[in-house]
Amino acid sequence: MTSIDKIARRAHSPLEERRKVLRGMEPRLEGSGVWLVVPCFKVKAKVLDVIARAPAWIEGIVCVDDACPEGSGDYIEANSKDPRVVVVRLAKNQGVGGATLAGYREAFARGGQVLVKVDGDDQMDLRYVSHLVAPILLGEADYAKGNRFTSVSHLASMPGVRVFGNASLSFAAKLSTGYWNIFDPTNGFTAIEGQVASMVMEKRISRRFFFETDLLYHLGTLRAVVRDVPMPARYADEVSNIRIGAIVGPFAFKHARNFLQRVLGQYFVRDFHAASLELVFGLFSVLFGVGYAVHYLTVRSHGQAASAGVVMAAALPVILGVQLLLQALNFDVLNVPSRPIHPYLRTIARMDAGDESR
Repeated sequence: MTSIDKIARRAHSPLEERRKVLRGMEPRLEGSGVWLVVPCFKVKAKVLDVIARAPAWIEGIVCVDDACPEGSGDYIEANSKDPRVVVVRLAKNQGVGGATLAGYREAFARGGQVLVKVDGDDQMDLRYVSHLVAPILLGEADYAKGNRFTSVSHLASMPGVRVFGNASLSFAAKLSTGYWNIFDPTNGFTAIEGQVASMVMEKRISRRFFFETDLLYHLGTLRAVVRDVPMPARYADEVSNIRIGAIVGPFAFKHARNFLQRVLGQYFVRDFHAASLELVFGLFSVLFGVGYAVHYLTVRSHGQAASAGVVMAAALPVILGVQLLLQALNFDVLNVPSRPIHPYLRTIARMDAGDESR
């Protein structure tokens, strides 16, 4: 071997060693404790297809019969040959949220480390399960969810009404949850780390169609990191149980409630920021300016023109208040959680388990 070859080999050896170390550190899907949670309500015609498409590295599949009138639980037990399947039956219908939380409890109790929620109507492409799980296994996120709005091609199969509705709900969810970095909040294809799931299970989360958005709100109170995962929309002959006219009012009320609770909790109870002062003085200034203008209009003489001083007394507080509120909004956008909490939670769980074993 020439001296040049020897030098080249020595130069590449550290790099090769680093690559070997990095390969050893890369998380593997096999043995990662990934479980599927499948809420079942009127999905008898499709649920076996969902089970059949579950990747081989999935450790368990919890099918939750949400008091299904079609007897989904019995049907799955009678026809599914997959040994990973566990059926949980709910005596009373609890909605997609209640069924999902019941599935989380069962999967976590059986050792699930990452819990993937997938609907039983075969609308979700299970080839993307690894995409959802990866940010959690890499320690970059506590919760991952699908986002169908990252590409125009992804929206090709989505009905126009759904595109508009999901876009509107996404903007409302940004305000109410504080996750300005996510979109498509009603996407039900999600993955959550087990320890984080055990914490949110203790909270009062909406059990019906507002479940996914309300879960984001409660994750925000924990400062959990949420990651969007691009994936296409997929629609076939499934029938949605959602009636748009029936949910607009309740959704608007719940978004407003969560927004107020989030602002009070995040900026006045659990912490106090410069944004807290900006919110207080900004709101006060706007209300003062509007109130002064209304008062002047009610007491002035008919046809009397407002002086420059009156106009400034009303306009200046409004302008200042709007600027302060926009600054508070900017602070809120930049205050999205960025450090995952599940490594900390897992460490606490291991320490507690060690103390109990002594």
